[in-house]
Amino acid sequence: MPVFNYKQRNNIVLIILIILGCFILYSLRFIAGSLLSTVVTYTILRPLYIHLTEEWRWSKTVACISLMLSSFLVIVLPFFILSLMVINKIAEFERDQIKLKVMVARIDDFLGAKLHQPDLLENGIERATTYISDLFPSIIGGAFSLVLGIAIMYFLLYFMFIHHEKFEAEAIKYSPFREQNALRFGEELKNTTYSNVLGQGLIAVVQGALVSIGFFMFGIRDAIFWGVISTFLSFMPVLGAPIVFVPAALIELANGDTTAGYGILIWGFVLVINIDNVIRFLIAKRVGNIHPIITVVGVIIGIPVFGIMGLVFGPLLLSYFILTVRIYETSRLATEQLEKIRAGDEE
Repeated sequence: MPVFNYKQRNNIVLIILIILGCFILYSLRFIAGSLLSTVVTYTILRPLYIHLTEEWRWSKTVACISLMLSSFLVIVLPFFILSLMVINKIAEFERDQIKLKVMVARIDDFLGAKLHQPDLLENGIERATTYISDLFPSIIGGAFSLVLGIAIMYFLLYFMFIHHEKFEAEAIKYSPFREQNALRFGEELKNTTYSNVLGQGLIAVVQGALVSIGFFMFGIRDAIFWGVISTFLSFMPVLGAPIVFVPAALIELANGDTTAGYGILIWGFVLVINIDNVIRFLIAKRVGNIHPIITVVGVIIGIPVFGIMGLVFGPLLLSYFILTVRIYETSRLATEQLEKIRAGDEE
């Protein structure tokens, strides 16, 4: 007589798989950003890869290497350079603290006289400094981790593209959803990724460019730098760009330049803020829109985990979670309805 029957053996194997799976997931926590970056990059570049291999008849290897190199030059390298630019500017501010304190004191005097809010800006700068230090720790102290993460992402991406038919077939096969729901999940996953990454990225770049243009127009120093800062912060709807142009306007008003001060405020609130709504409307017509609440909550969740990439990954993960819940609910209702039909047939 065997000690365990067939069902018991399967249960034991399942428990072992769960334990091993949890251990593997825990071990992979350090490269979670790389894994998520791989999924996002694959989702975005997949249509181009299919077009190159099926329409233009490129070999899989050439198409894959071309896309990876292009994505590195267009996305990764500029992002890294802009991040270093921000870090160097922060270090410059820290070295010239006297100038910064004089500027803060002057604005505080202005706000104290106009709004009866002394030390308002000083408190705000302290919070902003803490926030920015949370955004960039991975680049300041972990260049090796950053390079390793990018290398892992492209290593995985290469094999995902080369064997994309097998990869997608296995993903559907082992999906917890039925094939129809799995395909629907994949389509909505693509739309969610496009809306979060490409859509929100476009909004951020446009708003950052408009802030730079406005600063150039009104003679504000370091216009490009503040445009880059606005680009990063614009991933937070409503709150992002005003964090940059409102203090800049207050500085000009405190210095007595009312034309530049009020001009920046009008430029910011009329054009920079409203371009967000225009682009979101256009995106919603193409791939769907992400609610600003999801974006804000996602950023709050993502920054402590992923650093600056949490601006993108946080809302993305939250959107994936909501999408999974929605697909699960649809599948559950369909199963319940099918069971009712079968019960009625048996009666």
